[in-house]
Amino acid sequence: MTISSAGIGSGIDISTLITQLVEAEGVDKANRLNLNEAEYLGDISAFGSLKSSLSIFQTAVQDLQDVTDFQVRSASSSDDEIFTATADETADVSQYGIEVVQLAQAHKLITTDGFADTDAIGEGTLTFTQGADSFSLDISDTDTLTDVRDAVNAASDNTGVSASIINVDAGQQLVFTATSTGLDNAITVTAVDGDGQNTDEFGLSRLVNAQLNTPTAAQDGQIKVDGQLISSDDNTFTDVVDGITINAVSVGAGEQLKVTEDREAITFKIDTFIANYNGLVDTFNALGSYDAATEAAGLLLGDSTLRGISASIRQEISSSVTGLSGSFSTLAELGITTDENGKLSLNSETLNNALDSDFDQIGQLFTASNGIANNLDTVIEGYIGSNGIIDSRTAGIQVSVDDLVDQREALDRRLVSLESRLLAQFTAMDIIVSSLQNQSNFLTQQLANLPGVYKPNQNN
Repeated sequence: MTISSAGIGSGIDISTLITQLVEAEGVDKANRLNLNEAEYLGDISAFGSLKSSLSIFQTAVQDLQDVTDFQVRSASSSDDEIFTATADETADVSQYGIEVVQLAQAHKLITTDGFADTDAIGEGTLTFTQGADSFSLDISDTDTLTDVRDAVNAASDNTGVSASIINVDAGQQLVFTATSTGLDNAITVTAVDGDGQNTDEFGLSRLVNAQLNTPTAAQDGQIKVDGQLISSDDNTFTDVVDGITINAVSVGAGEQLKVTEDREAITFKIDTFIANYNGLVDTFNALGSYDAATEAAGLLLGDSTLRGISASIRQEISSSVTGLSGSFSTLAELGITTDENGKLSLNSETLNNALDSDFDQIGQLFTASNGIANNLDTVIEGYIGSNGIIDSRTAGIQVSVDDLVDQREALDRRLVSLESRLLAQFTAMDIIVSSLQNQSNFLTQQLANLPGVYKPNQNN
């Protein structure tokens, strides 16, 4: 005998019962998988935070690997309104007297007469020369001042001449301006005039130098350094004193240029190094600490990789650098020490004394091949590089995360199989119960129909 719906024969809600049994079977396993996944993902996140913090510290370390960064020079002007100056690491500590004699100017030429906007200029060829360079333009007998302007500005071989038009009471005037300052960029305009006269006041000849006004003459910039005259085609002087660039601002005399060691730049680099190291220590503590009061543990509490990284970096920070020719071999000699919390602090007085005693040698402690910066960079790269330990650990954890997917799929298959098996078993039970119930009803009915059987509620 078959039934159309589970539980009809027995009166039991088989569907709900099976659902509950399947859920009870899978909930613990699913919760365990979810817990494992949360732990794995937490570890991946923790290693990501650790790698990021190490990368930030590595950047600060790499900023201490070039010895020239510790030979910084600062150039100062006694009057920035007369001149400014910069110095690189090759500049000697020194002082110079500076006079700005004249500022560089760009050559400017302008037509003497005004033109109507429809006036033809004349036929021929215009040639513009600046130093050893030149370019030429063919001008037709119908070209106006505007056409000449546009031709100059559009010339692909233009040597550095800009053309413009100003509108004045007398009409239009054409302006030629050198795009760069200095005598070498002075503009010479010559013409091969169609009328055969190349320098007169008619036709295309009206645009040659002799027929143009000069509102601004070409002029080199000039300064005197300790009384010695130097010229430049602009207002920047880079070859006067090794390692120093002087920028003339205005004419003036009696000023001083002073080149000193840039202590602030060195101090800033060291402060940045300390701040980023201390930030890394904060990361170590957050990931590997345990708070007994709150029972809160860091995500990498007890992790061997975290302990190894921390120990390696602390060892490099506290190590002594051998084989240096300078006066310093440890960070402590520069005033950089570790406090009770494992963080670095700087004694400014000790650092200033070190700068006073051996400014250029401080860099050796960091930049030598076995110096602190190079050693730290190598150690950090071993952990955060593309084939580093952190990536290897993360990849291993990711494999475990991926394996959880397979385990969940296997669990789902087992639960589906369990549900099918339970449904078959309960359905079979339901059929048996239904059959027994029908037999019971039949026997009850037959017994009730036997002769002499007492029938309640009936009169004899």
